[in-house]
Amino acid sequence: MLVISAHAADFVWRAGGAMALYASRGHRVTLVCLSYGERGESARLWRQGLDLEQVKRVRHDEAAAAAAKLGAELHTLDVGDYPIVETPELLDRLVGLYRGVQPSLVLTHTESDPWNTDHALTHHLAMKARIIAQAPGYDPSGEVIGAPPVFLFEPHQTEYCGFQPNVLLDITDVWETKYEAMQCMGGQQHLWEYYTDVGKRRGVQAKRNSGPNLGLVTDARAEAFMRVYPQVADELA
Repeated sequence: MLVISAHAADFVWRAGGAMALYASRGHRVTLVCLSYGERGESARLWRQGLDLEQVKRVRHDEAAAAAAKLGAELHTLDVGDYPIVETPELLDRLVGLYRGVQPSLVLTHTESDPWNTDHALTHHLAMKARIIAQAPGYDPSGEVIGAPPVFLFEPHQTEYCGFQPNVLLDITDVWETKYEAMQCMGGQQHLWEYYTDVGKRRGVQAKRNSGPNLGLVTDARAEAFMRVYPQVADELA
């Protein structure tokens, strides 16, 4: 799994559960933070009187602690934020990460976010680098990637971004891990409760709109069916 995050905390709120779940199952999870979010998403730290380098250092330490909790390998590119700017050098670095990781799937931001253009640009860069990393003639010495599917994590203000979730992942088994990772982000404590509420809401939707409620046969229901209809069980065997 390759997670491409605009700022040093975005991944925690939006993809922390998926990251922890995949890592707990033995999969490699690689996290790329383009910036620390030092200018636009660290108000609490600036109000404490820290300077730019101090803010970045705190944000790095927070991201590293959260990534460790989730079981992810962290790469920080430190390109600056508000705004993040596309450059040939940044694109090259992302292509190199794609080829180095060879991901089976990618998680990143939505295509649109009118309240944070850094997020939308990160989506654009993630998609553009994915395409370039597939081209044999681009740095022919590197190993090209296939075409890993890209999943978009939920933005902060869902409706304004035109986002409609169509994949709900059950992270019950790793929820406490995600919450501990969120608590590593001391510079944005106001989001701990907000994203806990988002998780609860999506959990209710997943329970209500999937599995037995759709008539799908779960393992438990299949076993019950076989007990009631042993002749069918014998024929299937």
